[in-house]
Amino acid sequence: MNQAIFPEPFEPVGCSQCRNREALGFEITMAFQPILHVPTGKPFAYEALVRGPAGEGAANVLAKVNAQNLYRFDQVCRVKAIELAAGLQLHKLDDCKLSINFLPNAVYRAATCIRATLEATQAFDFPTNRLMFEVTEGEKVQEPDHLKSIFQEYERQGFTTAIDDFGSGYSGLNLLAEFQPHVLKLDMALTRNMGADPVREAIVAGIVLVAQRLGITLIAEGVETEQERDALLAQGIELMQGYLFARPEIARLPLA
Repeated sequence: MNQAIFPEPFEPVGCSQCRNREALGFEITMAFQPILHVPTGKPFAYEALVRGPAGEGAANVLAKVNAQNLYRFDQVCRVKAIELAAGLQLHKLDDCKLSINFLPNAVYRAATCIRATLEATQAFDFPTNRLMFEVTEGEKVQEPDHLKSIFQEYERQGFTTAIDDFGSGYSGLNLLAEFQPHVLKLDMALTRNMGADPVREAIVAGIVLVAQRLGITLIAEGVETEQERDALLAQGIELMQGYLFARPEIARLPLA
């Protein structure tokens, strides 16, 4: 989703909405963009990116989200991503994951609010161990302990956990100090001009070292040039996402 929806705190609605099947009030679909293991050329995962029914961009959809429908929106996005990915046979690809953005401020109680997700995996015969949940660092988290409890529950369920847009937003290394996900996705502001910007290269090298020490996998986002790709490979980062490889597409898994 790649942007904060609510910079100000709000009270989450109760978990009864997990069971509320009333219409969201507007339609959504998902585009899929691959996260590539560059040395082999195989997709490591596909990120589900929210779109309008006619292909409208994420900003157009997110403009319709407010404190009243945020909870339901988060639930609908998860189920829609699993439904469409299953229809595209994503889970038939060797070890490939489905990456879903989630809004921590929309989760009331992780163990309860994950029910709709688990029901969707059963309904569409999608393996739970193929799910990766990304929280964007730009989504302001009012209570880090709450996000930590969500990640702990997701790990207990066998999901892969990730911090998206790492290197921008509100928390940075402070967020990483609180909990360690399986994956960090480097923000495109860091990967841009890699190979021609020694400052960015030094920062990324430091993050690589931290990730190695903590046993965390790194993904570079927003890779658009061969120079950036080669510089990131030289740093030991083999998983990448960006227009150099494929743009998001609706109803298709690019590079599958």
